[in-house]
Amino acid sequence: MFRIQAIAIVTSILFLLYIVRLIIKGKLREEYSIVWIICTGVLILFSFWRVGLDVVSELVGVYSPPNMVFIAAIFAIFIYLLHLSVVISKLQSQNKQMAQHIALLKEQIGK
Repeated sequence: MFRIQAIAIVTSILFLLYIVRLIIKGKLREEYSIVWIICTGVLILFSFWRVGLDVVSELVGVYSPPNMVFIAAIFAIFIYLLHLSVVISKLQSQNKQMAQHIALLKEQIGK
């Protein structure tokens, strides 16, 4: 049990450092990194505090604690996909408006 716990802790911490590195280099914006940092923090917490996963899964009514991890991951993915869909919809609307403004400006310049 200790080996898998150590692997989970090291992997989670390395992933957190990678996220911070992406933020520093400007490849990941802070507003999108919050979800990744929170999820990684939860993984680190439950990697150290294995009993906590048992307690949370029992409170929620999930029979097996590892299944709780998968349920939480799927839920987080759905929330993140919904957020990205909202962002994409907003950008699509802004692109349409920008194209219309550019067309109007070109028409005014052409006169």
